Amino acid sequence: MSIHWLDITIFASYLLAMLGVGFYFMKKNNSEEDYYVGGRNMSATHIGLSVVATDVGGGFSIGLGGLGFVMGISGSWMLFTGLIGAWLSVVLLIPKVYPIARKHNFLSFPDALKFHYNKNVAIIAGLISLIGYIGFTSSQILAGAKLASATFPEISVSNAVIIMGIIAVVYTVLGGIKAVIYTDTVQWILLLGGLIFIGIPLGYNAIGGWESIETTLPSSYASITNLTWQDIVNWLITIVPIWFVGMTLYQRIYACKDEKTAKTAWRVAGLFEWPFMAFMGVLLGLFAKVAFEQGMFSEIGYAPGSDLDPELGLPLFLRQILPVGLMGLMMSAYFSAIMSTADSCLMAASGNLTNDILNKGSKSSKKQIRFSQLITLSIGVLAILLATKMNEVLELMLYSYAFMVSGLFIPVLGMLFLKKPNPFAAIIAMISGGLTTLTLLMLEVSIPYDLDANIVGILVSAMGFILIQKFAEPKQIISS
Repeated sequence: MSIHWLDITIFASYLLAMLGVGFYFMKKNNSEEDYYVGGRNMSATHIGLSVVATDVGGGFSIGLGGLGFVMGISGSWMLFTGLIGAWLSVVLLIPKVYPIARKHNFLSFPDALKFHYNKNVAIIAGLISLIGYIGFTSSQILAGAKLASATFPEISVSNAVIIMGIIAVVYTVLGGIKAVIYTDTVQWILLLGGLIFIGIPLGYNAIGGWESIETTLPSSYASITNLTWQDIVNWLITIVPIWFVGMTLYQRIYACKDEKTAKTAWRVAGLFEWPFMAFMGVLLGLFAKVAFEQGMFSEIGYAPGSDLDPELGLPLFLRQILPVGLMGLMMSAYFSAIMSTADSCLMAASGNLTNDILNKGSKSSKKQIRFSQLITLSIGVLAILLATKMNEVLELMLYSYAFMVSGLFIPVLGMLFLKKPNPFAAIIAMISGGLTTLTLLMLEVSIPYDLDANIVGILVSAMGFILIQKFAEPKQIISS
């Protein structure tokens, strides 16, 4: 199936529009606060849609479709943990963080740790977050490239990495967080519309409706209980904590015009994650599984019973069913989801390096904005280069994500619930938790009951934090 000029035109127009947003907001940014936290005056609608677009992003387009392909509707429970994380943040995180951030003009997640611990904790957290978000950015760019290559065979993965990377990096470098948030809004509406009006109805019709689902697949695919307790625990322990340690989310908390706006935005984001996007994502993956079993992919080398990567099922399915024109629209929708995560991760990494490690934040001059743009560009180029070296979409993301969650979650809980949390306890927790999980993953150590390595890392982090918090003398606390 060759790519039609109309689909190329539609997709190219979408990419050019994203660049246009970057150029527009480049002229609107007058300070670091504009560049990294949107001037602290953004609305709940834009922030909420940006949060869910960032959180779901490439994981939605690739991961949820793969879950639907493997386990059916029950895969939707993965994003239920996103709803839990968002609403817990409304109750526990935002009321604690927002007032202080507003008063002291925080620009980053480590700024909150610096306030409650000290600058040493903030620097280490900034390094962990920086490394993690460089990995996230790379993995999202590669996710988009693999989606493009599977859908449009004429485009190689390496070429797609360069195309995706350049577009995402350029509009992010130019426009900063405002460009990211406003493009996220447009991208999310595009994805939602594409799924509701194109992907789901055409996919449902192409496979022959519900009767075909029932006759082609085991009944477990249509069940909402086709999962184990380990699935639930693993999703909870890997997804909920990111709502408390994600630099992308703190930037958006700070960007809200008031605390009420932030809480509303997070409630909106939670509801869009589950049930809306969760069920639409796994449904399309389920449709792809039916199509595969019906032989719809035979002509492109994947006959029923052959070895097919579940994450490729959905893009191959769309490639088969979408007519000229709609293919370009649907691919724009899916690329928008991936780019909305890549651009946010790039802004997070830039903020970590500029504000937390180089300590160049809180300036208002145009010269400082140019410096921030240069940092963002440098990180973006590095992320593209890393993406060209990665073999699996989730490989680097898994390591980066695991280190962040295991290392940073316990210190954040200490920040939220303790009056005088110990900085040394936070540092030990960050290093021990992150290294434990990373070691288990790299050595491929099997955890009992098939539980996630993050559970062990967080437990080690918690034990180190509690022991030092309880027994360390005040003089042992690292000074600020």
